[in-house]
This record gives sequence, structure tokens and C-alpha cells, in this order.
Amino acid sequence: MSKRNSLAAAVVLSITGAMNLASAVELNPNGLGQVLLYPYFTVNANNQTLISVVNTRDTGKVAKVRFLEGYDGREVLGFNVYLSPHDVWVAAIFDTSGLSEQPNDGSAPAGLLTPDNSCTDPGIKVPTSVSLPQLPDGRYYVPFSNSAYSGLSLGATGPEQNDGGPTDLKRTRTGHIELIEMASVIGDSLANITHENGVPVNCAALTGAQNNADYTSPTGGLFGAASIVNASIGTLYGYNADALSGFYTNTGKLFSPSGTTFPNLTSGDNGNISTGNEVSYVFGNDGSLITSSWPLNAGGSVDAVSSLFTADQIFNEYEIDLRNGSVATEWILTFPTKSYYANPALGSAIQPFTKLFGSDSAHPGTACEVVSLKKYDREGKTPHSSGSIGVPPPPPPQPTLCWEAQTTVVLSAASVGLTSPIFGSPLLAIIDPTDPGTSGMVGVVLSGNGHLLRPSNEGNVFAGLPITGFLARNFTNKNATPGVLGNYAGLFRHHISQACSNPSGACH
Repeated sequence: MSKRNSLAAAVVLSITGAMNLASAVELNPNGLGQVLLYPYFTVNANNQTLISVVNTRDTGKVAKVRFLEGYDGREVLGFNVYLSPHDVWVAAIFDTSGLSEQPNDGSAPAGLLTPDNSCTDPGIKVPTSVSLPQLPDGRYYVPFSNSAYSGLSLGATGPEQNDGGPTDLKRTRTGHIELIEMASVIGDSLANITHENGVPVNCAALTGAQNNADYTSPTGGLFGAASIVNASIGTLYGYNADALSGFYTNTGKLFSPSGTTFPNLTSGDNGNISTGNEVSYVFGNDGSLITSSWPLNAGGSVDAVSSLFTADQIFNEYEIDLRNGSVATEWILTFPTKSYYANPALGSAIQPFTKLFGSDSAHPGTACEVVSLKKYDREGKTPHSSGSIGVPPPPPPQPTLCWEAQTTVVLSAASVGLTSPIFGSPLLAIIDPTDPGTSGMVGVVLSGNGHLLRPSNEGNVFAGLPITGFLARNFTNKNATPGVLGNYAGLFRHHISQACSNPSGACH
């Protein structure tokens, strides 16, 4: 999304006159928004993930935070967080192995720990409505739950059906995060969440099924970040959350008590209520603005969000040159809206996805989408074949991406175990670059194979799949100084191209 910058926004403003950019959902080029999407978390391979959310506004905020596992986006933890003006809330997702009678073999769930005093509902640092386990030093934490996929449970749109994937707690250890501002907080409620001497005045007044009369429409201004840290080898991979502005602009609020899965990405409403549409702004490859409206009664809110991320191709580099200590390159490929199109409860998959989770008996717990690859070395040499990307056994006959948040490893297939080497992901696909070489560029082609987002009211059709993520690589220097091992970690967001067609001509 390199063309989504301040200059492009200024050009758009100059050619649209009185058009109000706040009346549509967009991937905010400045990183501020009402919705924050964090592409990945993990606690595998000795990693933990640190997260933050920052309120830049003079008003208070209440947001829904949902941690979603990587197979098909089932919620493993959700709660409300309250931010006073200019507040920063931080937390750590960590491995609970060996704690509170958890096993110590890598099958324990992830857990959430916060040192932060900002109000949450239910309470985490200071438990309120639920009993929480403790660390040996007395701090409380919340273990992630498998209740949304270990059996039937009530989801946002009906019963969540079994998806054929594992039902154990190990499944909670990787995934992505969705944060949605529900309301601005004013009046007495704002006074209660405002910090005095570093502590909110009265969190208890806002938790549970309390009156929310002091809540008004969300106004945005949030940004967030995450860092995947491996203290044992000294690496840190930091990234900014994707920020969506203009998700909800109608008069009112999205507030829902803790313990519910509302709001979610189907809850946006930024159009005139009488029209029942959600509007999105997408900047095309040439920087032109594409305005689309999506009918809410046909899933328009999530289609609007998907249009922001839908790519026909996604590009990044790779390097696995042992001479300079680079043993693998990992790509995080997350489909942030896939569960809204591929949930088994839907009965059949919805465009742009083509498979329901659990529909492939040969690969239980997957919904594999066929893609294709372009690989080049640094001199532009192409391989003799298209390469492979997939998950064994048995290997799929064509390149595929099978989950909501997966790791794609660029490495010799013979060198990869059952988990990825950097992030320890079991949701693993392999790109074998032995031909053409050890470093270069890969393009994953997502269009074709029926991957077309449903048409907008204007007839705009985006080709490909909604995707986000990043590249991670680690260089190891065994002789940084005598007796000292040096690890140098780098993270780089992906680059995408977009393709939009319209029967009447160009998308606009």
C-alpha cells in the first residue's frame, strides 16, 4: 500500500472537492483509526508477543479486543478495554507452559498478562468478575480458551460448527488480533476511567452490565503495535497494526458488554442509514481513488473491509544464504476477514473464498485456496518450474494457502520440520527456492481460481484475496565478538498490487 500516503490523500482531496473522506472506511495512511488489525501473534519457539494500543484523542475510548486463533479465526480471548485521553494500554501474550498445572510440553495455551492499570472488563491485572490464575510472583493472567472450537458454541451469527481442526489448547498459541473502538467515553464515565496518580478513579463503575449513557459515537484516533520477542536468542520483530478509519460514522455507538462477540468486522456503518450501505475508499495501483458502496444486508461491512486488503498479487524478498547466517525467511500471510466467508456455519463459501473450513477430508481443519508463484533471483532469473507452496502430507496437487493466519517459509523443503524455524508456527507452507537460488523475490498470485470479491453497488469487482502480513528474517553471526553470538532480526511489510474491473469501464 505504498501509494496510500499523505500526498495521494491531498490529491484526492483536491479532485473531490467537498467529498468527506471520513464517510468511508479506508486503510489509513497515517496509521490512526477506529479499527486496528494486528496480523500475527505467537508464543511458540520461545517467542512472546507484546502489544500496545494508544489513544491520541482528548476523549476516552472503549474498545473490543479479540484474540483470534490462526486456523479459522475462532475467538480464544475477548474483553473490553477503556482508554482515558492520551492513554497507552500494553499487554504480553506468553506461553503458560508449566504454570497453574499446565503441561510443559508445548501444548499449554497462550496467556495474556498486563502490567497496565487501565480499566478492562473483566479485570485482568486486578480480577473482577472471574477468577484468574497467578504467576509465582502473584501477578494474575488470563489463559486463552478453546471453547469456540472444542464443541458447539454460540457465535456472532449462530452456532459455530466443528471445522475439523484440532480441539486442544495448543491451537491458541498462534493467531491474529482484532480491536474495534465501540464508543467515545464522556461525562461521569470518563471521570471514572481517568487516571489519578497513575490509577483510574473507579473501574468498577464501568464493568459488567452497567449503564453506558456516557458513551457516544466512536471517533477514531487509535494506533497500535506489536513486537514478537525471543529473549533466549535476542530477537525482536516489531510492526504497526493496520489502522482502519471511517468504519462507523453514523450517530450512535457500537458498545456491547464484555462476553459478547459484537462488534466485529460485519458491524461497520458509515453510509446514510436509509441506504443501508458501507462505503470504502481504495487507492488503486496508479494512486487513483476507487469508491465502492456495499449493501449491509448482504455482508457489506465485511466486504468493504475486504476491499481494502484484496490483492491480486503480493510481493516480498527472501534470503537463505548460509554464508551470511540467514537460514530461513518466513512470510506471515494473514487473511483478516476469511472467517466471515469460510465459516462452516455458512453452509457454502462466499466470494472471494471458495472453500469452507473442514471441507477437505485429506487436510482436516483447512480451507485451502489455490494460488500460484513467481520466483526470481536477484538478477531476475526465473526458475524452470513454478515452484511449490503447500502443507504435507499429502502434498496438495497445486500451490495452496490453507488457514487464516499462516507462516510461509522460504527454505529448502528437506530442511523444514513440523513447525517454522523463526515463529514456530504449525500452520506451515513451504516455498522451496533451490532453483533459482538463495536470495531474490517471490510473488504470490492470488487472483484466478474464482477469487473475486462480490461486486459493489457500482459494479466494482476486486480480484484476489484480502491479505496482510510481513516478512521476517534473522541473520546469525557466530563471531560477532569472541564468545558472543549475534542475532540480527528484520521485519518488512508485504507489498501488493490490486486489480479492479467494472462492466462499464474502469473502477472509479
